[in-house]
Amino acid sequence: MLETRSSSSTGAAADVLIIGGGINGCGIARDLAGRGLRVVLCEQHDLAAHTSSASTKLIHGGLRYLEYGEFALVRKALAEREVLLRLAPHLIRPMRFVIPHDPSMRPAWMMRAGLWLYDHLARRDWLPASGTIDLRRHPAGAPLQPHWRRAFHYADAWVDDARLVVLNAVDAAARGAQVYTRTRCAALRRAADGWSATLQPLGAPSWTLRARVVVNATGPWAESVLQQQCGLSPRRHLRLVRGSHIVVPRLFRHDDAYLLQASDRRVVFAIPYLDRYTLIGTTDVEHRGDPATARIDADEIDYLCREAARYFRRPLRRSDVVWHYSGVRPLLEDASNDPSAVTRDYLLDLDTAGGAPVLTVWGGKITTYRTLAQEAARCLRAVLPLSAADWTARCPLPGGDLEAVVGSCADPVQAMQRFEAYVGQRWPWLPESCARRWPRAYGTRMLSWLEPARRLADLGEPIAPGLFEAELRHWVECEWACSADDVLWRRSKLGLALGAAEQQRVAAWLQRHMGLGCGTPDKP
Repeated sequence: MLETRSSSSTGAAADVLIIGGGINGCGIARDLAGRGLRVVLCEQHDLAAHTSSASTKLIHGGLRYLEYGEFALVRKALAEREVLLRLAPHLIRPMRFVIPHDPSMRPAWMMRAGLWLYDHLARRDWLPASGTIDLRRHPAGAPLQPHWRRAFHYADAWVDDARLVVLNAVDAAARGAQVYTRTRCAALRRAADGWSATLQPLGAPSWTLRARVVVNATGPWAESVLQQQCGLSPRRHLRLVRGSHIVVPRLFRHDDAYLLQASDRRVVFAIPYLDRYTLIGTTDVEHRGDPATARIDADEIDYLCREAARYFRRPLRRSDVVWHYSGVRPLLEDASNDPSAVTRDYLLDLDTAGGAPVLTVWGGKITTYRTLAQEAARCLRAVLPLSAADWTARCPLPGGDLEAVVGSCADPVQAMQRFEAYVGQRWPWLPESCARRWPRAYGTRMLSWLEPARRLADLGEPIAPGLFEAELRHWVECEWACSADDVLWRRSKLGLALGAAEQQRVAAWLQRHMGLGCGTPDKP
């Protein structure tokens, strides 16, 4: 059961207070807790409530960044692909991307040169090299308009982004970190020897924490936290760029994704999503105002539909969109007039000049979160006594230890296939939807509620199709979930499959079992 802090707790102490429960904050919490530090993480909303659950769901080098000369970033991200595939084979899987060739956009020699670099900038142990496809004969050509005859292909990976965040927090907590969601850092007071933080839980009295170091991992809020909570003048500035995605009924039946060269020379991805859908994105639009209010607008929907329609036989209209989401990327400000050209790399800024240290994370992308956390730990060696040994590249994320169940495998894909087969053989009575979804969401962690079960009734009442009480209890007791939005749109994407009445039953179950005012979920 996740611990909760008594309202009478005051004067608690930590080595590091991390503000922000996105991928970078949770990744840093995991790394530092594994090095023996006393870590507290607070997040004012849910884990992955904003930018970290609104990505394109890719672990990738960023092929298009090569055009902007971002070779160091691409190399770093490419090196991380196979590391993360090994650490989380249940959440991350290889995916092939098909690029229909439009010679009016980029000539063939440029495509070949870029893909050759993409293949060779970092070591590949088992992801395949790039190549070409005859769309007139390959299944990837079937859903495309007939004038697309030639394509290139390359390999990257897909990730369940919100669950990646949660499992980093789970592992951080298992290693001693204290993780508090729905807890805002209301105030920070800096002294020479540490920080005094006022933490304000939702609906409960505030309490005080003393910390030697503060890590500001608040993503698009990094500047405002420095100014308003820390009382400091930011030494860097962010450019907030909204990226929006739409989900439509499945446009194709194979497992490859598409990288589409848009008419404005950007790229748009079309990705298989949850078996029944296609995910299309993203946009790059300057965002004004509170990042929490980011919403797709009509122009963005029209843009994504229009660019997809340039390639696919099936025309798309606004009415085809079954779901959409938007997130604000915190990009380091530069002189570029084009939001697409702003660097996706990160910068770590350790400020010790005015008293106790504060480390601010500027920028970043989900693919490089682990290396960012590792570099953050190295920065903090200057001000904290922590182990010098880097460890996160060797230790699977919770549930990723599939070989402990299925034995040694040639690669993560084989391990996942064997684990899915094991689940099907061991629990043949499990509904097909659960037998497919649970291994990919939880890996070996699903065994905690499945191994004691002998029949379907042992999983508790079915609250909605494919959703049993055992899974809901796991979300509440082990993953900080307390609202229907938490479980239907972040811990899972069951909100896409469930009707309003079924979603209301989920909200009612949580209200009964949490003792909280968990409201009816709003479809994002």
